[in-house]
Amino acid sequence: MIRARFSSPLAAELSEGVLERFLRYVQIDTQADEESRTYPSTAKQLDLSRLLADELRVLGLDDVELTEHGYVFATLPGSNGAPVIGLIAHVDTTPETPGGGVVPIVHENYAGGPIVLSGDPSQVIDPAEETELAARVGHDIVTSDGTTLLGADDKAGVAEIMAAVAYLRNTPEPRATVRIAFTVDEEVGRGTDYFDLEAFGAEAAYTLDGSGIGELEIETFSARQVRVTIRGRGAHPGSAKGKLVNAVKLAADFVASLPQGSLSPETTEGREGFVHPSRITASVEDAVVTLIVRDHDDMLLEQHTELVRRLALAIEEREPRARVGVEVLESYRNMRAAIDEHPRIIAAAEEAIRRAGVEPVRSIIRGGTDGSRLSEMGLPTPNIFTGGQNYHSFREWASVQDMAAAAATVVELVRVWGA
Repeated sequence: MIRARFSSPLAAELSEGVLERFLRYVQIDTQADEESRTYPSTAKQLDLSRLLADELRVLGLDDVELTEHGYVFATLPGSNGAPVIGLIAHVDTTPETPGGGVVPIVHENYAGGPIVLSGDPSQVIDPAEETELAARVGHDIVTSDGTTLLGADDKAGVAEIMAAVAYLRNTPEPRATVRIAFTVDEEVGRGTDYFDLEAFGAEAAYTLDGSGIGELEIETFSARQVRVTIRGRGAHPGSAKGKLVNAVKLAADFVASLPQGSLSPETTEGREGFVHPSRITASVEDAVVTLIVRDHDDMLLEQHTELVRRLALAIEEREPRARVGVEVLESYRNMRAAIDEHPRIIAAAEEAIRRAGVEPVRSIIRGGTDGSRLSEMGLPTPNIFTGGQNYHSFREWASVQDMAAAAATVVELVRVWGA
């Protein structure tokens, strides 16, 4: 079998460094905690933040800083008079799937067919279901052993930025000044809560937090979290007749009242929004249902939110002894409007992707990134591919060739802005 070629000579040169860093980073447990009120939500995220700060200092970068909130900032100087651009990735992994004890496995020169993960043979990555995998015969594919996620979201992005910066540090040529940022808690929607745009000092930025090769994502969902709190009445089950108001049952009835054949992640695609019950914590006395409400259209987002509110308050109509509260928390807004005002940012990214030997593909995100919030705050920040696939899953995987193409894109992006 002919091994897959890299997208460009630069990608081939960067591949070894990208893979070496990626394999090290994914073994550090950085799982975020949605219920925590600390910042970052888990102290273990700082294990990777501290390592990255040390590695940036070894590379000789200026202004390396690990902030009190866990952000890592650094500067790669550019040519005199060149603009300042930002490169951003997040260190945390999702709380949805186990993230500790990751055992990365490199399946060299993938021959096609299902990949059975050795730690849990029930976890199979099947190219019949994963069309992107079917297209990567000959690639080197990285997976976990099936007992955890892999962590390509977003340690692929972290590794690509680090490999690109290491290359640029030793390559004197016209280039932009680069401000690097590694954030925490992106996966729980709080990645930019303490991000100081003025101190960061970039006129444009890019997150490395996308997926398929060549993708340039310029539009995201607008998103909210809605928390429905249900207060019941406890009673001993042996003498509960006429007294017990079971919050567990009321929460279950509420979830069952949500649309079943539409308006959910499993029934929508493209720009279609959804209402997604993501967590229930419940006892007889109290229950909390946490929902994610998303849409690319802000007016539809309002309608979805109102639907949740109406269905929640209907609990009191059916059971007047219950008490229901609805709390709406803003997560992020669609970044498209902010980015459309700066066409140079998109043009530079597309040119960089082409120089890396890949055809750019404009895409939308059925989710959000740190760039969603940063764009809303005033720093236009589209999202660039990383080569990872099937995020938030035991069956997450990444192509080394695609990761190398992303690192090459970063190098070329810095060159484009410095021209």
